Amino acid sequence: MKNKMYQKTPKRIFDIVLSFISIIILVLPFFIISILIIFNLGFPIFFTQKRIGYKNKIFKLYKFRTMTNKKDKNGELLPDLYRHTRFGKFLRSTSLDELPEIMNIFFGQMSFVGPRPLLVEYLEFYNAEQIRRHEVKPGLTGWAQINGRNSITWEEKFKLDVWYVENINFLIDMKIIFNTIIKVLKREGIGHSNEDTMPKFKGNNND
Repeated sequence: MKNKMYQKTPKRIFDIVLSFISIIILVLPFFIISILIIFNLGFPIFFTQKRIGYKNKIFKLYKFRTMTNKKDKNGELLPDLYRHTRFGKFLRSTSLDELPEIMNIFFGQMSFVGPRPLLVEYLEFYNAEQIRRHEVKPGLTGWAQINGRNSITWEEKFKLDVWYVENINFLIDMKIIFNTIIKVLKREGIGHSNEDTMPKFKGNNND
């Protein structure tokens, strides 16, 4: 009961106040990053994608774009591997590409802390326990991010997400935010094995 009360009011107030302050403080960095993206990658500046939110509702996530729009002879985008640039990898490794998600937080689609919002196509693959990660708002960072991020398996990540759902409180949120800052500064857990990003979730091995 206390967890639900914290999630409904104090957590939302915290998100509104901190996101508003962040937007004001980050106006200049936003402008500089936008100019660098135009110079290095061209338009558009933002990458937008539909993601799964609170109670399985779909919303549009905003990030800074980190890859080129290079296409093959048929006009199809090349695989991610061939569209990476040094500048884009820098944005990803420092998590600067995720700064526009502060707007998602301000408008109530996300929180600063919560399970990361994932692709809509994953909905059909969750089991009954894993889908509980959507009982709270998705976050800019979360319990799984400070306990492995992209260096752990999907199954491990979802277990950590559900643990957060069951134990959500202010002190845990503060611990996650503090540890996230440390992780970002050390650039830990960005990649998964030998891949640049986390491979797509395609279902549970034991289901």
